[in-house]
Amino acid sequence: MSSISYPVSRPRFSLQQALISIFIGLLIFTFSVIVFLAGTQFWYAGRIYPGVRAAGIDVGGMRPQEAAEQIAALMSFPDQGKIVLRDGSSIWIASPAQLGLSIDPQSTARRAYEAGRNGHLIARLQEQFEIWYHGYDVPPSMVFDERVAYAYLEGLAREINTPTVEASLELAETEVIVRPGKIGRTLDIPRSLTLISVQLQKMQDGILELFVNESAPVILDASEQADLARAILSEPLTLVVPDQDGEQLGPWTIEPAALAEMLVFERVETEGKMHYQVRLREDMLRDYLTEVAPHLSRAPQNAQFIFNDETRQLDLIRSAVIGRDLDVEGSIEVIQEKVYAGEHVIPLTMTYTDPPITDQVTGEQLGITELVHAETSYFYGSSAARVQNIATAASKFHGVFVAPGETFSMADALGDITLDNGYAEASIILGGQTIKGVGGGVCQVSTTLFRAAFFAGFPIVERHAHAYRVYYYEKVAGNRVDPKLSGLDATVFVPLVDFKFTNDTPYWLLMETYVNPSASSITWKFYSTSDGRQVNWTNTGPTNVVPAPKPTYRENPELPSGTIKQVDWAADGADVTVTRTVMKDGAVHLQDTIYTHYQPWGDVFEYGPGTEIPTEKSEPEG
Repeated sequence: MSSISYPVSRPRFSLQQALISIFIGLLIFTFSVIVFLAGTQFWYAGRIYPGVRAAGIDVGGMRPQEAAEQIAALMSFPDQGKIVLRDGSSIWIASPAQLGLSIDPQSTARRAYEAGRNGHLIARLQEQFEIWYHGYDVPPSMVFDERVAYAYLEGLAREINTPTVEASLELAETEVIVRPGKIGRTLDIPRSLTLISVQLQKMQDGILELFVNESAPVILDASEQADLARAILSEPLTLVVPDQDGEQLGPWTIEPAALAEMLVFERVETEGKMHYQVRLREDMLRDYLTEVAPHLSRAPQNAQFIFNDETRQLDLIRSAVIGRDLDVEGSIEVIQEKVYAGEHVIPLTMTYTDPPITDQVTGEQLGITELVHAETSYFYGSSAARVQNIATAASKFHGVFVAPGETFSMADALGDITLDNGYAEASIILGGQTIKGVGGGVCQVSTTLFRAAFFAGFPIVERHAHAYRVYYYEKVAGNRVDPKLSGLDATVFVPLVDFKFTNDTPYWLLMETYVNPSASSITWKFYSTSDGRQVNWTNTGPTNVVPAPKPTYRENPELPSGTIKQVDWAADGADVTVTRTVMKDGAVHLQDTIYTHYQPWGDVFEYGPGTEIPTEKSEPEG
């Protein structure tokens, strides 16, 4: 069986038909889009496009007024947000509204409505699509009133701000009161305000560290100095002098109460840092030490020697005395230093001065090589008290030096004539009469020195004669009176009347004195080096003699009745002139004249009460 095949019939599309189909499709799509867009524009006319949010609140499809109401109802951040302000451990929590933040719903809603409605048509359509596809969040329109935030920060400043307090030290009697310093703190409102503004713009809660400026005091801590002051006042301050020659000096003690009056706290800078320094007031220390100084002062004194006539060397009889004075300013410096170091026993600073003649000096060094003159006077008939005074006074000059060119003062070397210094009461001439007084007989010593200087050829600078002739001073060996010695006496009455002479040689002069009570003599020796000077002298002897007046009688209630005692002896008045010429190298080296006027002097008698007084001069008993 055979089959019959028939051809299959297939539809045919032409290119033209395809293009027409595509075109129609595009027209339909375009129309649809246009219809959609037109519908959208129509539907959302006066409404906010979908996908728009305002501060996270969906306001799409709402009219601006509805959106504003929704924003106002749901925007809780101004009232419910929390901004934590912190200063160290102190915190303050404020709502944004308390800090001046508020939201403008109307303005925010208008901005939400304007989304997708800016620019030309294509740009608007593109923006609307982006909003629909991706969504768009409009930031809220905020109002930040800085005045409110500033006022809030001012309130915090009243809690934060503290003034700078300097550390201080005070004294209440001997109690030291210390007050520590405090760092000043000031809230920096402008910088803190900027910090708050930035945080509020984020519309987020936050913790903010406030800006606080700190101002440290110049001195923050004075506790160390307070401890030092307490240590200083804890016990007395004792001032001592280093032991010299076994002599005990001091101590001087300043009690804590007196120290407290001296104590001061001074502000000083060390290495650029201020601090308190504990010191004692220098003016008060100076006043205190000035009162102490005289007790410590000691003038330097030459060593004393005698000339050994056999060895022709100097033999030491008394060591030199080193001069000593309190160095007030140096002591103040040491006291301040030691007190600051916490010491309570502090040595004073002394200055020491060697005398010109020390223990080691030799005769050759001083030009003392021989005896240049010796002078002897006699005191026959002197009382034991007068002899004692002669010996005591003469000892002050034994081994004493006179420097080249020095004017020697007998009064300075003699010192005070008192009972404590070894003198006794004996007859002295005072106020125009002979009376009992301490040191009677010292003029025997001054007369001997005067004659030694006179006959050795030294210039006499100051010499005073007695008021009347005293025959003690005119006696020679054998208890004879030599009128040629009249006018060669000298009196000394410390401190008013002095005897002085000058060593006008280039050599030192060593003086030695020897009192021989058994021979009633005093010898004064000058040792030096002779420069060849020779002394020529003349004495007129007593001239213009005026006889002594009649005896004088005066009652002495201490004498027994019936007793008459002679207390002064008559002497004629006279004038005496002594001329001296000192030759040296064949020429006149020195020439002088010594004139003396003696007053006439009568016998003086004292008698006891009820005693009959003789009518003529006699030699009464007693």
